[in-house]
Amino acid sequence: MKDDKKIIKGHLEIIAVDNEVFIHGNKEGLLSLSDLLIKIGNFDQEQCKDLPIGAKDHIHLSPNIQLSQNSSFTVIGRLDAKGTGKFHQNYIPRD
Repeated sequence: MKDDKKIIKGHLEIIAVDNEVFIHGNKEGLLSLSDLLIKIGNFDQEQCKDLPIGAKDHIHLSPNIQLSQNSSFTVIGRLDAKGTGKFHQNYIPRD
């Protein structure tokens, strides 16, 4: 997916504090984030010719561009790799 300044509408803040992540937004900001998550979840990586085997679709959200100025740089992406479906080696599934 292509990064786009307008991908998040409204106001959205994502900050990490003491090993916790806080996501806050107004109605429009939170709905834009939910739309983004649905797009990434539904994206057919297997049919994307620009994405190499083993890569994972993702998007960067940057402070003062898509997010509030005080937000943390955030990457939202797929866990499953194109062509293999494998997760990265540091992933620990929940019990």
